[in-house]
Amino acid sequence: MDEKLTIPLTPEKTPAKMRSEEDKKLLIQRLKRVEGQVRGIQKMIEEDRYCVDILVQVSAVNAALKKVGYTLLEDHTRGCVTNAVKQGEGEETINELMKVIQQFSKS
Repeated sequence: MDEKLTIPLTPEKTPAKMRSEEDKKLLIQRLKRVEGQVRGIQKMIEEDRYCVDILVQVSAVNAALKKVGYTLLEDHTRGCVTNAVKQGEGEETINELMKVIQQFSKS
């Protein structure tokens, strides 16, 4: 499969089901935690900390971002994809979903 997996952004599209304020709050909290972890890694590098300690933190950031990604992927599948299938537009949306899953699993 030589097809390029990079998926263009589509700002004109909106979710079939909007995120609740609680869901947004949880995602933003998670991302702020990741942001703090990244700042911590920067400080560790500035302080010439032990490489393994830094790598452990990098791994934690990757895991936290994957968790955000999986949450969004599940929301997209249960909302946008399900809605598109019900409206007879499933083929295109499922193809898009598969590209996203392929791209996401590469990271």
